[in-house]
Order: sequence, then C-alpha cells, then structure tokens
Amino acid sequence: MKKVLISACLLGNKVRYDGGSLAGSGKLISEWIAEGRVISICPEVSAGMSIPRAPAEISGGEGGQVLSGKVTVIDNNGEDVTEMFLTGANNALSLCKVHGIEVAILAELSPSCGSSSIYNGDFSGTKIDGTGVTAALLISNGIKVFSQYQLAEASQLLQQ
Repeated sequence: MKKVLISACLLGNKVRYDGGSLAGSGKLISEWIAEGRVISICPEVSAGMSIPRAPAEISGGEGGQVLSGKVTVIDNNGEDVTEMFLTGANNALSLCKVHGIEVAILAELSPSCGSSSIYNGDFSGTKIDGTGVTAALLISNGIKVFSQYQLAEASQLLQQ
C-alpha cells in the first residue's frame, strides 16, 4: 500500500506559525488515515521552530531559489530562517525516502510547504517555480506534490 506525506496542519495539528491548523473535513484523508497510509510532518516544527513563531516569507523568490542559495527565508522580525526551512524540507524528504512515498499533500501558500496548486496534470513538465522550500525539494526528487485542494488527483496516483 502506497503511503502519502501530508502537512501536519492539514490533519488538525496546531503547528502553524500562529498556533493554528488548516484542518478541513476530507473523506479521502479520513480513508487514508484509516488505511494507515498517512505519514505526517510539519517541516518547520521538525526543524526545531517554535509554535507559535514569527511568520516568514521567501525574500524575492521561491523555494527552488532557496534550494540553490539565490534567495533566503526571512521572518517578520528580520531573522534569516533559511537554514531551518532547509532542515525541515530535508526532514520531509527523508520521511519520503524511508517510507517510499511518491505523493505528498502540502499546505497551499506556505513558504515552507507549498504554494498555489502545484500539480498541473503532467509531471514531466512540473516546475518548482512559485513553490515553498519543502515542495521544491520534494518535486526535485521526483515526488508528486499536491495542495489540499487536489486530493482527488492525489488519490488517483495512490491507487495506481
């Protein structure tokens, strides 16, 4: 049975920068949990960042550019948190490798996890432009990344 990596905040865990979650009711996610498919992570918390924490943004770029060292991640206090975001992304990738995960559901519009809908229907041309740091790292390692609004598409790949 194929496993799926899911952002912890999407499962109701209060791990977001503001101490909240993005939990929504999802029949598919409930089914995946019942089947034992779900592996959960909050990349930022896994890297040692606190809850709550200062919100952060990728300064003048996107996740792929953070991976290549061209831009940084700065919190609203002016602190460079790039290394924490890179550590969290690598922690997520490690989980994917350990569990043989090929599909991830990451929170949309997060500088760490994702961005606006990442899956475009054809992974041969998937770009990492506009993604968060974790999404960019996973995509660059062949993992199919979806937002929380693309569960049906993710489910199709999990059933293959």
